[in-house]
Amino acid sequence: MRRLVMWDIDYTLLRGGGVAARAWKAAFTEVTGLAWRDTPVFGGRTDLDICAEVFTVHGVTDCTPERFFASYVRNVHEIKHEFAEQGALMPGVREVLTRLGDDPAVVQTLVTGNVPEVAAAKVAAFGLEGSFDAEVGGYGTDDSVRATLVRRSLERARVKYGETFRPVVIGDTVNDVTAALKNGAIAIGVATGATAAAELVAAGAHTVLPDLTDADAAIRAVTA
Repeated sequence: MRRLVMWDIDYTLLRGGGVAARAWKAAFTEVTGLAWRDTPVFGGRTDLDICAEVFTVHGVTDCTPERFFASYVRNVHEIKHEFAEQGALMPGVREVLTRLGDDPAVVQTLVTGNVPEVAAAKVAAFGLEGSFDAEVGGYGTDDSVRATLVRRSLERARVKYGETFRPVVIGDTVNDVTAALKNGAIAIGVATGATAAAELVAAGAHTVLPDLTDADAAIRAVTA
């Protein structure tokens, strides 16, 4: 059985340098006419979930997520060159992606809280777009619950490839780990974000790595 390796983006593959957050705030003011007052916790959440919280906190009742996301994507595309200028790849990412990409028993994709267009802009900024079958990914517009994103990705891969995959989720937050476990996936935690390694272990991750600089250890965790 081949493995479907589902990568989180932010603080797992890369850090975006706050570019998307600036675009988010600008889009919010653009579509609502309101000044931004309160920044939610973004880590490990889906954009649909964050959007609902932001609307509620600011008392917005006349704006749909679809309308907001259209503006958000436009804003991101205007400044997407800044991802590479202000952000960075996380340590070891390129080698691990390359080695897994050379393995015919592995299909790599993205399972991320980002909307698809922003996910694509982030990975493209660092030349990673060829590493993933983004068509079978799970994204922040699929559902507000992160575990559903993993399930959607599995369903898409099954339809496209006509086979059942063993799922592997790689992420830096407890939400990534929980989403993996709810779908019977191997959960690999990478402590390169705000979540400590001990928290990822306590959440039930099968493997926790300090980062991806030990490519051999990362490959073993995925293919074990």
